Amino acid sequence: MTGNTRDIEAGVHRDFREEMSYGSYLALDTLLDAQRPMSEHHDEMLFIVQHQTSELWLKLVLHETRSAMSLLAEDEMRMALKRIARVKHIQRTLTDQWSVLATLTPTEYQEFRPFLGHASGFQSWQYRAVEFALGNKHAGMLPVHAADPEAHAVLSELLEAPSLYDEFLRHLSRRGYPVPERVLQRDVTTAHVLDPELTRVLTDIYRDAEQHWDVYEACEELVDLEDNFQLWRFRHLKTVQRTIGMKTGTGGSSGVGFLQRALDLTFFPELFAVRTEIGA
Repeated sequence: MTGNTRDIEAGVHRDFREEMSYGSYLALDTLLDAQRPMSEHHDEMLFIVQHQTSELWLKLVLHETRSAMSLLAEDEMRMALKRIARVKHIQRTLTDQWSVLATLTPTEYQEFRPFLGHASGFQSWQYRAVEFALGNKHAGMLPVHAADPEAHAVLSELLEAPSLYDEFLRHLSRRGYPVPERVLQRDVTTAHVLDPELTRVLTDIYRDAEQHWDVYEACEELVDLEDNFQLWRFRHLKTVQRTIGMKTGTGGSSGVGFLQRALDLTFFPELFAVRTEIGA
C-alpha cells in the first residue's frame, strides 16, 4: 500500500485476451447494451433498468419455483423448501426495488411516457408464468402473448401443469393426509378456490404442530411466499398511484383500480382460512 493506493497483488490475473473474463462469463456486452431509451429524457434509463432487473429476478423466481414443484412431485419436500426460501429472499429484493422507481415524479415520467406506446408490465410473460406456477391460473391471459411463441408455449405448459400448491397437496396425500379427492383431481388449468374440507385437514395440522412439524413448517413457508407476493403487488400499486394517479395504464388497463383488484386474489386460501379456525 502506497499513499492512498492499493497495490495490485502479483497473483491477480490481468491478461484475458485468450481466457474467459468476468465480462465474457456474464455476457456484459449484451446485457449493458440492452438499455435503449426511446426518448432523450434522463429518467427513462431508470425506468428501463428497473424493469429489466425485475425481469432478471423473475427469471430466477421461475427457475426456483419450477424446481420446487418438481421436487415436491418427487416427495423431496426439504429441498423444495430450500428453493422456496431462496424465492422469498428474491421477493424482498423485488419489493425493495419499487422505492427506486418511486423517485420518479409524475412530471418526469410524463416526459417519456408517450414513447412507451402500449408497452406495459401487464405484458410481462415471466410475471404471468410465476403467477401460473403459484396457482393464479387464467387462460384468458394467453392471447396477450400470442406474438411470442416461446413465451406462449411456456405459459401454456404452466397453465396445464399442477401448481406449486397442487404439488404440495398431492405430496401430503401420498403421506397419508386426508386431502379431498376432488382437490387432487381438480381442473389444474383454473385457479384453486377455497375448499372447507381441506381447511379442516390443514387446521388439524396446525392444532398439533409438534406432531406434524415439517408439514406445519412447509405451510408457513407458503404463507410467507404469498405474503411477500401481496406486498410486492401493494408496493406496485402505490408506486403507480404515486406516479400516474388514477390515469389508465399504458397497456389499456384502468391502472390503480386494476392493480387494487389483484390484492383480492389468493394462491393458498386454506392456509389463511386456518387462521380463523384456530382458537375458534
